Amino acid sequence: MSGLLGARTCSSPGEASDLKFPLGAKLREPLTQARFQQLFGGAEQAQDLLAESRWSGLCRLWRRRACACSGPGAWRLLLERLPPLRWLPQYRWRAWLLGDAVAGVTVGIVHVPQGMAFALLTSVPPVFGLYTSFFPILIYTLLGTGRHLSTGTFAVLSLMTGSAVERLVPEPLGGNLSAIEREQLDAQRVGAAAALAFGSGALMLGMFALQLGVLSTFLSEPVVKALTSGAALHVLVSQLPSLLGLRLPRQIGCFALFKTLAAVLTALPQSSPAELTISALSLALLVPVKELNVRFRDRLPTPIPGEIVMVLLASVLCFTSSLDTRYNVQIVGLLPGGFPQPLLPNLAELPRILDDSLPIALVAFAVSASLASIYADKYSYTIDSNQELLAHGASNLISSLFSCFPNSATLATTSLLVDAGGNTQLAGLFSCVVVLSVLLWLGPFFYYLPKAVLACINISSMRQMFFQMQELPQLWRISRMDFAVWMVTWVSVVTLSVDLGLAVGVVFSMMTVVCRTQRVQCVALGLAEGTELYRPLQESHKLLQVPGLCILSYPTPLYFGTRGQFRHNLEWHLGLGRGKETPKVDGPRDAVAEPVRVVVLDCSGVAFADAAGAREVVQLASRCQDAGIHLLLAQCNASVLRTLTQAGLLDRVTPEQLFVSVQDAAAHALERLELTGPKTCTVWV
Repeated sequence: MSGLLGARTCSSPGEASDLKFPLGAKLREPLTQARFQQLFGGAEQAQDLLAESRWSGLCRLWRRRACACSGPGAWRLLLERLPPLRWLPQYRWRAWLLGDAVAGVTVGIVHVPQGMAFALLTSVPPVFGLYTSFFPILIYTLLGTGRHLSTGTFAVLSLMTGSAVERLVPEPLGGNLSAIEREQLDAQRVGAAAALAFGSGALMLGMFALQLGVLSTFLSEPVVKALTSGAALHVLVSQLPSLLGLRLPRQIGCFALFKTLAAVLTALPQSSPAELTISALSLALLVPVKELNVRFRDRLPTPIPGEIVMVLLASVLCFTSSLDTRYNVQIVGLLPGGFPQPLLPNLAELPRILDDSLPIALVAFAVSASLASIYADKYSYTIDSNQELLAHGASNLISSLFSCFPNSATLATTSLLVDAGGNTQLAGLFSCVVVLSVLLWLGPFFYYLPKAVLACINISSMRQMFFQMQELPQLWRISRMDFAVWMVTWVSVVTLSVDLGLAVGVVFSMMTVVCRTQRVQCVALGLAEGTELYRPLQESHKLLQVPGLCILSYPTPLYFGTRGQFRHNLEWHLGLGRGKETPKVDGPRDAVAEPVRVVVLDCSGVAFADAAGAREVVQLASRCQDAGIHLLLAQCNASVLRTLTQAGLLDRVTPEQLFVSVQDAAAHALERLELTGPKTCTVWV
């Protein structure tokens, strides 16, 4: 580099350009891409790497991994796949153990009523919610990288699973089932829910094998928040029959929310006063307790377990007043003790549930990955997205063998875990101990628990999702496009269904990105007086322009969707194709009054180019050559340069027309226009 900085300098002011250069600047020869390769070799090595086929690169990667299967390599792989081997030796027992124990027990107490409540939302008996609050937590503790993540039953997944289960195993039209028929129907629905968990887990494990953890980025934050907010409204409406004591069939498919509202309003005179009273009293206790926990989270040593208090009070009240026999109040009934026998789901059902398993897997991974990333950034540690795929995939697949339904990280219990002082995944083991004690010994105490209380727990747990709508005014101020994505996703989820709303939101979010790349204009650049900086002409009237020289920057990828806009912009700026309609330009119109003799195209904003975009550049070079315009390309990255070269660019331009920077290309252009003496450009010293 010293050789470059020591290149010849101006011996007199007459040898320099008419433009004003900054003080302390020297002049050197402009660097072309070929000259830069000769001096530094970096670009040449990059070209060699890019010349390799993607397949050969993958083969080389697999060979390296195969060679890594030595003793140290196997140990490194074990450390990657079993995170406790990394964090357990560094565990601060005196500082962290008490916090993990208190947080784990607190979250476990909440898991018990919440798991049973979300089981009803999934259309399976309550005890299977307890199974789903035990096995997935245990597996994630061994495989997950989120230190503050709490997994288990999640309302959105339960709603999606319940809709699929109701469609796969519908209830007979008569509705009056005997005890044996009801037991058979529940067994079929449990099998369908377990098959959905198996399918979604297998899909996530397949994504892990393909290292597709990056897919979580396609579910943007507005899409995820709108999805959960819309699903919370679905949960609220779906629980209205249980709150009012109405025996109504569950509505599924598009417009299910409105169908449920219509059915509830029609059957409202038949509601049960006893269950309505229980629901009102439960909400009157749960909602204020939730608010107190949020408002005084810094003052409370541990959050108030309002759910378990409500469960105990309601169970005692129902038992002492015989509400189940006197007023026909629906109760949970007997919870079987112990664990179910491991059973492989019916694999013949997998083709039928594949279209339901895919959105469940995407939502489970997206919500879990986003929650893990939020708390990882807050507490300064890293998350491995591919390892998260393995953890949640194995959690769903293995737990499905024990009749569990799909699960993921949950918003409410994760926030509760952090507020209660949790530090590591060890808190999950304490949660498992609480759920295990209920499954083995304490299950009979929940026999008289009214199902209306579980519906109230479902609704109160949606508080955080409903309050996400408070962020809309701020989102409107920050980005109108993200606001539109949020609203389109939310309206689609509410009016159609959670699955279709997710698809609409993802497609619309991706389309906004594509549309924004197509609306980008070429920007005309000018030299800021006294510097070597080239800035858009629209920013200032003091930027210097040279007659006959046009410096353009195209700040977007060049692909089939933007090639037309690219051609249109270049035709306007360069005076090619005057008969065509021209878009509005950024710079003043006087800049193109004199015919362009040299054009510098700044490609620093072109992240990639496909075959169609590369052919457009080649055609531009040909048209410029025919029109007598000297085309210079500056700051092409290695990938773009390789694509342009393979498209035949070097048949239209010479390597001396490819420069490493806009400054070098502009210096060459000024020399060609005979505005400078020697072929030099300014550099800082």
